[in-house]
Amino acid sequence: MADIIQLLPDHVANQIAAGEVVQRPASVVKELLENAIDAGADVIKLIVKDAGKTLIQVIDDGKGMSVTDARLSFERHATSKIRNADDLFKLNTKGFRGEALASIAAIAHVELKTKQDTDDVGTCIVIEGSEVTSQDVVVTPKGTSISVKNLFFNIPARRNFLKSNTVELRHIIDEFHRVALAHPSISFSLYNNGSETFNLPVSNYRQRIVNIFGNKTNEKLVPVEEDTEVLKISGFVGKPEFAKKTRGEQYFFVNNRFIKSAYLNHAILSAFEGLLKNGTHPSYFLNLEVNPQTIDINIHPTKTEIKFDDEHTLYAILRSAVKHSLGQFNIAPVLDFERDATLDTPYNLKGSRTEAPKIEVDSNFNPFQESKPPREQQNSSFKKAPSEHWESLYVGLESKSNGSASNFSELTFESEESTSSLFETKVTPDKANATYQFHNKYIISAIKSGMLIIDQSRAHQRILYEDFLKDITVKEGVSQQLLFPLQLHFSSQELEIVKQLQGDLEHTGFVFSNVTEESIEIKGVPVMVPESEISIILEQLISDVQNEVPDANFSATDLLAKSMAKSLAIKTGQSLQKDEQEHIVNKLFACKEPNVSPTNRVTFITVGVDELDKKFI
Repeated sequence: MADIIQLLPDHVANQIAAGEVVQRPASVVKELLENAIDAGADVIKLIVKDAGKTLIQVIDDGKGMSVTDARLSFERHATSKIRNADDLFKLNTKGFRGEALASIAAIAHVELKTKQDTDDVGTCIVIEGSEVTSQDVVVTPKGTSISVKNLFFNIPARRNFLKSNTVELRHIIDEFHRVALAHPSISFSLYNNGSETFNLPVSNYRQRIVNIFGNKTNEKLVPVEEDTEVLKISGFVGKPEFAKKTRGEQYFFVNNRFIKSAYLNHAILSAFEGLLKNGTHPSYFLNLEVNPQTIDINIHPTKTEIKFDDEHTLYAILRSAVKHSLGQFNIAPVLDFERDATLDTPYNLKGSRTEAPKIEVDSNFNPFQESKPPREQQNSSFKKAPSEHWESLYVGLESKSNGSASNFSELTFESEESTSSLFETKVTPDKANATYQFHNKYIISAIKSGMLIIDQSRAHQRILYEDFLKDITVKEGVSQQLLFPLQLHFSSQELEIVKQLQGDLEHTGFVFSNVTEESIEIKGVPVMVPESEISIILEQLISDVQNEVPDANFSATDLLAKSMAKSLAIKTGQSLQKDEQEHIVNKLFACKEPNVSPTNRVTFITVGVDELDKKFI
C-alpha cells in the first residue's frame, strides 16, 4: 500500500494556524498591540476601517527591527521573547508564541514598515497570502507600522462568518480597552473610519479608567490595595449602587495580562454578598501580581485563561481584600468590638469634672403605715394620698357612659380580607372564563376543549413587542413629560449606539433634550415606562445592540422593540390582579403572532379534557 502521510505546504500550515490565532479582526488587533508593547513603545496608534475588515493598522514608536528581523518575523515559530522551554514559566512579555505575524500574513495583505533608532533608513515588506511580494528600503520614522488589509481575502467562508460591523467593532474596542487598561504608562489612540474614538494620554490607573469609561466613573470607584507574599492586589471595584445588569466592566489583569476567571469572579461576588440587587453584576478593575513561576499561561490559544498553582489561597486573599475595602470606605457595615460610639463623651463635656450623684433616703418611711403624724409629714419628702373617700373617684362614671354616643354593641372591628385558594373556588356558569394565577408565573383560563396555561412574562413581551413595533413604524408613540429632566451618563461607545437609535427611540415616546459627549438628558418617556426603569432599559438596549446581530436578518427597529419589550414586561413571580390577568389574555390573542414570544419561545399551552381524564384512570 502506498504511503498516505505527507507534510503540508507552509502556506496551508499557516492557514490552519491562523484558525487558532485569528478568529476575527479583534484577534489581529490584540496580537499587534501586544507586539507594540513588547517593543517598548511609548505611543501606540490603532487605525481601523469597516470594523477591521478592510484595514487594521498599528503604529508604534518602539525600538523597531533590523532588516533580518523584519523578514524573520513572518516565519512560523519565530519570536524574540523566549529561548528555551524554561522561559515559558517565567514570562513577562506577551507575544511569545511566534505564530501571530505568520498566521496573519497567511490570510491577509500585510505591509510592514520598521526602523531602528541607529539606522538611517528602514525596511518595507509587503506580503500577500504568505508570499513576500516586495522588500525595499524606505524612509520611515523610528518604530514599526504594520497594516493588515482585506482580512480573510483568500478564505471567503471565514469572512462570511464575521458578524456585522457593529458587533465586530465592539470586539475590537473590548481588546483595545483590555490592553490600554493594563498599561496606563503608554499613550493609546483609536481611530475608526477616520474619526478619533479614543485618545488616552499617559496617566495613573484611576485616570485611565475615567478616560475610557467617562468622568462619571470616578465617583463609582472604591480603591483596593493588598500586598502579601503570595499575591499583590491593586485596583478598584465599583460601588454596589452602580452595579449593572450586564458584565461589561469586569477586568482581571495578572502580571499586566488580561485574563478571564470564573473562580476569581466568584470571589468578588462573595465579597459583595448582601450588597447587590438580584441580577446585577459589580464592576471591577483589579491588577494581580504573582510570581511568574506559579502560573501557566500557555494553556489556551487566546492566552486569556491562566492556571494557578494555588487558586484557593488567591480566592481567600482577593475576597478578603475587596470586603475590607468596602468596609473601610463605609460601603458595607463593619463590626468593631473595640469601641462603642454611644459611650463616647460628648464634645461639650470633654475635660469637665464629673461628680458622683447623691442619693437621699427617707429612713422613717413605712409603706404599711396608713397615716403619719403632722410633724412627720412635714419632715418627710414622701406624701401618701389619703385613702378615705375613695368612693368619690367613681362618681359620675355611670352617667357619662349612659350619655355617651359610643356603645360596645356598636363597635366595629377591622378584619383581614379573606382569600380563598384556587381549589376552594366554585366556578359558576357566569364565571366560566375566569382566570387564575398559578405560582405567580402562569395564568390559567378555562376553554371549551380544556384548560389554557399562559406564561405571563412571555405573553406580556409579545404584547409590548407588537405595540412598540407599531409605534416605531407608524411614528405615533405617545410620550409623557418628566417633571425634572433625567440625566444619564454612558461611555463614548455606548453613547454612539444611543445616537444611532435616537430617531427610533423618539418614535416610541422618548424625548431627548440634550445629547453631549458624556451624557444624555431625557425629558419625556413612553407612557407605560416608569422613570425608575429608564436607565435599566437603555443599558439593556445598548447591551443587546452590542451582542446581537442587527444586520440583514434583523433591523435596528426590530431589535429596539425586542429589547424594550424584554425590559418592561412583567416578570416571573409578580402577582397580578384579576383585571390584569384578563387584560393579558385578551391582548395576547389580539396579537398577530400570539403563539410565540419575540425570541420565538412558546407563550402558552393547552391541556385538553381528554388528557386530564387520562390522569384519573
